[in-house]
Amino acid sequence: MPDQMTRADHGANQFATLLGLTRWQLRLGLEHGLLPKPDLEEDRWSAALAEEVRGRGEEIVARFGAEPPVGSARAAARLAARVGLDVERGDIEVLVAQDDLNVASTFRGHPVYLLRDLDRLDPAAVRRVVTARKGPLTDTVDAGGASVILGWPRKTFDRIAGERGLAADRLGRYALSDVQALRADENLAREVAEEKRGLALARTRRSEAHAEDVVRAWLLRCSAFLDRDADQPPDTAPLGRALRNLTTIRAEIARQEPPSP
Repeated sequence: MPDQMTRADHGANQFATLLGLTRWQLRLGLEHGLLPKPDLEEDRWSAALAEEVRGRGEEIVARFGAEPPVGSARAAARLAARVGLDVERGDIEVLVAQDDLNVASTFRGHPVYLLRDLDRLDPAAVRRVVTARKGPLTDTVDAGGASVILGWPRKTFDRIAGERGLAADRLGRYALSDVQALRADENLAREVAEEKRGLALARTRRSEAHAEDVVRAWLLRCSAFLDRDADQPPDTAPLGRALRNLTTIRAEIARQEPPSP
């Protein structure tokens, strides 16, 4: 029966679903003039207008990709891992100023960038920007920059640098070539990836335990009400949030856990 009904108008969520888009893709489509603004009150699209542009969803996905844009910190980290240099947030701004990189949109007043644009950047352009910033320090990197290049937690880099005996200069900086050699070590990369997976799984399990505690506490308060030890029943809103979180967290644990032998 619901499938046979025709909607008279669409809110943002319904409009995005009709076009096969996520909310961020819808927002960018609107910002870049690829989709029409709402033609009804309360920011709603008429059924006629929605049907008229229904086929533009594929064009939006082709234009902006399937992954949401990122801010300058994550953009710098992505470029650092790609080119093997300690790219910083300020370097992203310079790349934009030089017209090497486009700002896709803004989020909470800050520019964001498409991953595909970052991945298409000429590595030579990135190197020029980093070299201009670092000057005589170009061939060295501090521990924080090394961690960004490698995509490792800082503690992991400090530990491995100690184990490998990486020499630091009087400024506490490491030779960029030594850091890039660590990056090229495939066995080490697998070891660190497994370590990161274990740490992420441990964090997720802590989140699971917290959500479970919320549910158990709610059940205790509910039992107290049923047993007339409490005058008022517990609010169901925290229970709903906790159960939704628990469902998401357990799905993430299933994704993070290694496959059974």
